[in-house]
Amino acid sequence: MDHDDQPTVLLPGEVRMPLLGFGTWRATGKAGYDAVLAALDAGYRHLDTATVYGNEKEVGRAVRESDLRREDLFITTKLPPDRVGRERETLEASLRALDTEYLDLWLIHWTPSAPADSIPLWRELLAARDENLVRAVGVSNYSTPQIDELIQATEENPAVNQIRWSPFLYDRQRHAEHRDRGVVLEGYSPLDTSDLSHPVLARIAAAHDVSPAQVVLRWHIDHEIVVIPKSVTPERIQANADVFRFSLTAEEMRDLDALGSA
Repeated sequence: MDHDDQPTVLLPGEVRMPLLGFGTWRATGKAGYDAVLAALDAGYRHLDTATVYGNEKEVGRAVRESDLRREDLFITTKLPPDRVGRERETLEASLRALDTEYLDLWLIHWTPSAPADSIPLWRELLAARDENLVRAVGVSNYSTPQIDELIQATEENPAVNQIRWSPFLYDRQRHAEHRDRGVVLEGYSPLDTSDLSHPVLARIAAAHDVSPAQVVLRWHIDHEIVVIPKSVTPERIQANADVFRFSLTAEEMRDLDALGSA
């Protein structure tokens, strides 16, 4: 795929985020390094990692050895809740490991066991953005009320909320709530949460001569939802990147949306 033509979504501060990204959860060590190199080779220009993934160094090494220009890449990492109070130290460690002077996106990596009040944490992310250490800041696994708390406290909307998402998890209201607040929805585990043998997916895949997995990824892109499939298999990495040769009709999109309420 030609990375110059990849669709992007606009974040605050004129930051362009590619709608298709490469997820690196559980891709560690040499396998992680090889997977990121294969992804860059396949045309991905958006890489998603996190402090807790333990692979920032491998991601950074793959980027360095790809010979791509840093400004042509979009790199996300995430701050775990157990680093409250050590935000700057954690960010500096991420930048060192990734071998970069800045992040394109830094997210609060929320979990169900995270502390209830994330407003002080959010202020630290905003400060890092204001110092140009990160270009955009956001959250992960936040509910709409949690997003509203941050907005009410700081008048700053998270640029992105990264949550589990797929046609089978489609929630029209939640999608609209993000849009209304100017928060970009980013979906992770798009394939793990989809029944790839479902007849609706099979029918649409056959109509476009693509795989059901490619239909799931294209559905996100046609909704302008960022999607970050992950794989360490070169063939699958390549296939997941090959979703720009077709697009879905309005009727196909409706049929796929309906899987969320099936």
